[in-house]
Parts: sequence; structure tokens; C-alpha cells
Amino acid sequence: MFQVAALCLALYVAWRLIKPLKLRPWIKYLLSTLALAATLHHYTVALFWGTRASPEIPAALIMVLGWAFGSVLLAASLTLFTDLTGLLMRVLYKPLGLVMLRSPTLRAALGITALSLSALAVWQAVQVPEVKTVEVTIKDLPPDLDGFRIVQLTDLHASRLLQGPWIEAIVEKTQALNPDLIAITGDLVDGTVDARRDDVAPLHALSAPQGVWVIAGNHEYYTQYQPWIAHFKSLGLRLLLNEHSIIQRNGAAFALAGITDKSAAVHGQPMPDVGAAVAGIPAGMPIIMLGHRPDTAKTSAAAGVALQLSGHTHGGHILGMHKIVQMANDGYVGGLYQVGNMQLYVSYGAGLWAGFPLRLGRASEITLITLRAP
Repeated sequence: MFQVAALCLALYVAWRLIKPLKLRPWIKYLLSTLALAATLHHYTVALFWGTRASPEIPAALIMVLGWAFGSVLLAASLTLFTDLTGLLMRVLYKPLGLVMLRSPTLRAALGITALSLSALAVWQAVQVPEVKTVEVTIKDLPPDLDGFRIVQLTDLHASRLLQGPWIEAIVEKTQALNPDLIAITGDLVDGTVDARRDDVAPLHALSAPQGVWVIAGNHEYYTQYQPWIAHFKSLGLRLLLNEHSIIQRNGAAFALAGITDKSAAVHGQPMPDVGAAVAGIPAGMPIIMLGHRPDTAKTSAAAGVALQLSGHTHGGHILGMHKIVQMANDGYVGGLYQVGNMQLYVSYGAGLWAGFPLRLGRASEITLITLRAP
């Protein structure tokens, strides 16, 4: 569906932005062809070099393709806004409306703006994220756990785009925070174990007094789910797959639970089961749930969870587009939400999928969450 929509936007750009330009016809045809090709690059790459989930091509080429794809999307958005405004102005003040609808100079400016913004978006996408600090008051949290520090990492997406040195920088920033516990909420990798072994090796250096805990995201299921689960364990990462563990410090405790992802349905793996994850937790003990997708929040809230940590949305990637991503994720896209008696924190994520390497106004993050007793 996304691919069809992108193809339609490319045709719109060819018609309303490229066609009016004062260029030779063959140049217009070439630009239109490149715009269409940019929206189809996922299929082309998957056909010859890896898969859509894990394009096995050089990082520089991934960034160029992402820039081209982003340029088409941004050009379509800017052109559509200009056309709609022009139609309105044609009624209110016809001369200005005609300029907005017909001016080749304005069309050229829109194209240059789209190309520039897309380049900025790719640059922002591959930066090592800054630390974002959040304080969350947890109902029934024992006073001895006040100030407990959790670093949430999510959507690392180790790939040919975000390779070992980038992962190592994430690890160094995380360890510098001296957290009590580290929670990785899915989508660690894109690609097979053999392809990404060196890229994820720095994760072995992650450590915290109360452990480094991991759940599966949707991308874990796209290539070699079972081998990846075994490999995560070999790195010292502790998995929570529809289960929980009791975290204790100074005689006080809370339950840390985690669920799988609904992508398991087409791979014959266990579906997310909040009930199973919280079964057996002592009554009255605070529960923190790790769930990759935020759309499980209402189920977690109904099960008595106090706080859910999620990712998956990447913050919507681009300011404005985040509203569409929000609608696709039950109204959640990034930040802290109140869901019934539960709080939900949705991280913008540290990395992103190499097939859409764009961030504009939705910066990546390493999240330091400090728990507070009431």
C-alpha cells in the first residue's frame, strides 16, 4: 500500500513539478524517470542485493537512495500544498493564485527545497543519538527504588547503514549513564546472523547491575528469528518473551515483563501474550512492560501494568508525516502518554530501517528513564 502511494506521488511530481519547468523535454523525461525509479528502489534492491528488510549494499548507496526517495516524497508534499493554496488564492486573488499554480520558477524552488531537506533528513538519520531524560512516577513503587535508572534502547536496526562503529558509539553513551538496568525494546537487527555478527558484537559490552533485557520487535522475525534469539543470549542479553523477571534492590522489587511481536503470526512463533507475561507476579507489585509496538498499551493497562516502554514508530520520521504514523499506531507516536491507570513511553528510537533513512524534526534518542516513588 505504501509503495502504491509513493508511486502515485512520483507521478504527481512528474506532472505538477517537473513538467512546468523550463527545461528541454528529454531532461524532463529523465527527471520523471528518476523520480519513478526512486520510489521503486526497494524492489530493485531486494531483487539483486538482499531483501527489503536488509539491503546488502554500501552505506553510501543506501543514503543516496534514501535521499532520492525522500526528495520525491517531500517534493510531492510541497507541490500539493502549493497547488491547494494556489486554488484557494485563485478565488481570493486570481493573479497570485495563477502564479502559485503556473510559475516555473516557483516549481524549481520547490524542487530545490525538497532536495535540500531530504539531504538534511538523511544526515540526521545516521547521527549517533543524544540522551533524552524522562522521569516517571510509578504507582506503588517502593521508596527504596526511587531514583532507579533504566536506559531504554530501541530500534537500533544494525545494518549496512548503521554498522558496528555506530553500535559501539551507542554502547559507550549508554554505559556512561551508569544505569541500574538496560531495556532494549526490539528491532535490534536487519539481516542474518552471519551478515550482522560483527555489527552487533559491541552489544556484548552492555552491562548494568540489574541486567540487560531484550524483547523481539517485528524485524527480528524477518530474517532468522531463532538463530538471532540464540545469538542475543550469547551476547549476554536476557530475553523476555511473554514472561517476566523480578528485579530486586535493597529488599524492594518490581516486575519486569516482556512480550513478543505480532509479526510472529506468519512465522509460526508465539504471539504476544500480556496475560502470560504477567502471570504469577505478586499482587500489588509494580509491573514495567516491554512491548515493541505501542498499540499493545491498552491490553497492558488492563492487566495492571504501571509503565510500558515501546518503540517501533521512529517518532514518525518526518514532522508532519508523524501524524500518519500516529494514526497507524493507535494514536501513539512518541513521548509519554497516560493510558488508563498506566503510563506509556514511546521512544523515537536510536536507529531506523535502511529502507527509509530519513529523520526531519523527529530526532533519534537514547532514553534515560528515572523511576520515582509517589
